[in-house]
Amino acid sequence: MVKAAVGILMLETNFPRPPGDIGHAQTWDFPVVMRKVGGASAQAVVHENPRLLLDAFIGVGRELVADGCAGLATSCGFLSLMQNDLKDALGVPFASSPLMQLPMIEAMLPTARKAGVLTISEESLSADHLRAVGARADTAVAGLPSTGAFATAIFQDRNEMDFAACRDEMCDAALGLVSGHDSIGAIVLECTNMAPYAHDIAQVTGRPVHSIVSFLNWFQSGLVPPRF
Repeated sequence: MVKAAVGILMLETNFPRPPGDIGHAQTWDFPVVMRKVGGASAQAVVHENPRLLLDAFIGVGRELVADGCAGLATSCGFLSLMQNDLKDALGVPFASSPLMQLPMIEAMLPTARKAGVLTISEESLSADHLRAVGARADTAVAGLPSTGAFATAIFQDRNEMDFAACRDEMCDAALGLVSGHDSIGAIVLECTNMAPYAHDIAQVTGRPVHSIVSFLNWFQSGLVPPRF
């Protein structure tokens, strides 16, 4: 029997996952179980209809619960669309997307300040994705270049990734986000593969940056509270 606080429903991918990525074991200071969902490519989940994969996600999620996971998460922020369906089907606390942090972050910011989103695909991230997690439909969003190093490696599922070029793309897009929206007081990284660059983004923008790492560390601390 596997004993772990968090089970992670992983997309079926092969691209590199550096430390800080949701799929790198050393990202986490607590036990996790990662299991791929067949057919759930990045292309299918982001650019197509992820609801067609609902049964596959439910099946793998139930396996993880049976193996002892007390809570579940996914490896793609776009799966916010299935938050309600999956939490009800799986019967345990379920964290579909880093976007779920948006309402809490905005509750902490001064009234005139808002949270913005950095995403892998601005054209695919809709108001429905935001509303599904209780966020404002008019949240400011900036995406990475569709033909850039990061998006190309993810959507073409390449075996190599230019991490320095990815970092530059993240920082440039984040700077564009805050320069275009003076009210932004914090940034949420939609994509769970963006977390390795959160420190760099915070440095160049001067804003707090929230990622899948901040989210799941909080999530797990409730599932298994520390003993003092």
